[in-house]
Amino acid sequence: MSQEKLWAPWRIGYVQSSDQKPGCFICEYIEDAENDEQNLVFWRTDNSIVMLNRFPYNNGHLLICPRRHIADFDNANDDELLEFNKLIRESQKALTLAIKPHGFNVGINVGRCAGAGLPGHIHIHVVPRWNGDTGFMSVCSDVDVISQSLCELLEQLKQVSRQHGLPEL
Repeated sequence: MSQEKLWAPWRIGYVQSSDQKPGCFICEYIEDAENDEQNLVFWRTDNSIVMLNRFPYNNGHLLICPRRHIADFDNANDDELLEFNKLIRESQKALTLAIKPHGFNVGINVGRCAGAGLPGHIHIHVVPRWNGDTGFMSVCSDVDVISQSLCELLEQLKQVSRQHGLPEL
């Protein structure tokens, strides 16, 4: 009896990331504006940063993060809370124009027990979804299939943002 193997060498970065130096990658990216392309940063605003998730659940998975290192919304001020909601809306617009999803999951994991991989820095997940995107691979093999490179998608999102007058944040 042969055993099938699924090779996903790009996942080693995620597997090894739990062994990397302590700290907050979001705060590092906020401070490192010169490397936005490398860090997959899509938008920067006065209060927030929007980036592609380097280890996405689905193509186009964005993270909306406050610039301040805060663990929950109790510590967010009114300007931050309003901007988060606006960025959810604008992120959905940009993703719809770029990759035409059929819907979205928008969610927040507060605390490690709730699934937060970085519990000290609150962030909002905006995940595009398509009819039938949970098929054989995800149901039977517990595998996510990402259909586009992150760098290609980042450029596509920036292009539609410019073309359609979405905020150059």
